[in-house]
Amino acid sequence: MILVGLTGGIGSGKSTVSQMLADRGAIIIDGDAIARALQRSGTAVFAAMVERFGDVVGADGELDRSKIASLVFSDAQALADLNKIVHPAIGVEMLRRISELRDTDAIAILDFPLLAESPRKGLSGVIVVDVDPAIALERVVRDRGMQASDVQARIDKQASRKDRLAIADRVLDNSGTKDDLVRQVDQAWEWIATLPKAEADAGETG
Repeated sequence: MILVGLTGGIGSGKSTVSQMLADRGAIIIDGDAIARALQRSGTAVFAAMVERFGDVVGADGELDRSKIASLVFSDAQALADLNKIVHPAIGVEMLRRISELRDTDAIAILDFPLLAESPRKGLSGVIVVDVDPAIALERVVRDRGMQASDVQARIDKQASRKDRLAIADRVLDNSGTKDDLVRQVDQAWEWIATLPKAEADAGETG
């Protein structure tokens, strides 16, 4: 298995790149999707979050993610408590999925927004999707309808652009057109095929 970490800040286009890599044959291990699954009603993570944060369940019986976001991005202790509940469970599930692929010839992408904050051992390489934070903010406000102040608060809580670039083996610049990004993803796909197999401890924290 070749295992490549993929990360980028909010509004960078990381999810778009992840889908492009999937279209080229990669198996995606999506940290955000895992988090959403682990937070569904009836799970241990769901119960722990309701116990900690109180009235955060929507009319559909599931967590109101926007309400939780508004709580944690303005309160450092609340964010730390959320991370203590969610991150260990995400890590266990990511490692389980990685272990299923370890002895295969798969190209797997560990799509993980917090890769700079929580580095993973043994990866074959790391791709960072990069864009100027001002452009990212503008895109999120336009595409998701969020308030600029809320987007900025999330950017401020994430790893800095400098910190993300410091872990990159390859950088995709998403400040241009979609055609520009497609060309870079094609080149990255060729590069991925040349990478060494992931190490035995790939995906573990470290």
